Amino acid sequence: MNSLKRFVLCAFAALGLLLPPAAPSHAAPESTMDAIVKRGTLRVGFSSFVPWAMQDRNGKYIGFEIDVAQRLADDLGVKLQPVPTSWDGIIPALLAGKFDMIIGSMAITPKRAMSVNFTVPYDTAYIDVTLNREKAGGIKSLADLNRPEVVVAVRNGTTAALAAKKLVPAATFRVFNDEAPAVEEVLAGRAHAFFSSAPLPAMETLRNPDKLVQNFELQAFRAPIAIAVRKGDADTLNVLDGWIRMVEEEGWLQERRDYWFKSNQWESLLK
Repeated sequence: MNSLKRFVLCAFAALGLLLPPAAPSHAAPESTMDAIVKRGTLRVGFSSFVPWAMQDRNGKYIGFEIDVAQRLADDLGVKLQPVPTSWDGIIPALLAGKFDMIIGSMAITPKRAMSVNFTVPYDTAYIDVTLNREKAGGIKSLADLNRPEVVVAVRNGTTAALAAKKLVPAATFRVFNDEAPAVEEVLAGRAHAFFSSAPLPAMETLRNPDKLVQNFELQAFRAPIAIAVRKGDADTLNVLDGWIRMVEEEGWLQERRDYWFKSNQWESLLK
């Protein structure tokens, strides 16, 4: 073999051009969306928040988030399986495969985005506050709440709880695992204020005008709401992003927002 041929062969070998292409080490993992369609069921994790997700008088889950999950299941041609989950454990439950995605009024935050991937937003959360009427005489602004002697009730792990601690860091906080006991704390006079996502504080004020009052409007903390999925699943994110854009453009999402957040028609379903 002459020196030129030997040089070329050695160069090709060094570049890997004489070796057959390597076979893929493993097949691409199945996307969550593929698994949903194959299973025929969409498993959605959520936690109870009025009026996003709650049980009617017959024990059936209803609410804005349930409507969103049901419409998605219908459009995918599968059945919806709601999976009620405690809010403080909902992301670990998603990562453990207990359900396929979170549709539960979850605001996008940097900390959460380190654990899950979010779709484009399909809603916006607003933080609001209501006050115990007897204790609210001197409370006319956020500054009046920002004192150690003021007790603020919040639900653990929520965007509203994070917002309250940033807005009134000097207040004394009582943290609960659900909204109901937090509201009861204010109704009973054991707390001055209750922070939560709108429209719940306003709704509770309308239900209890003799015990609650809203002395000022909270102009802060608008947070984008999105569907959360496990990381590394671009196909599922692509389907969900396209679906959200579709139902937003056709006006369906706004119609559902108006029903659940701007009317009280649904309250008769709870009695």
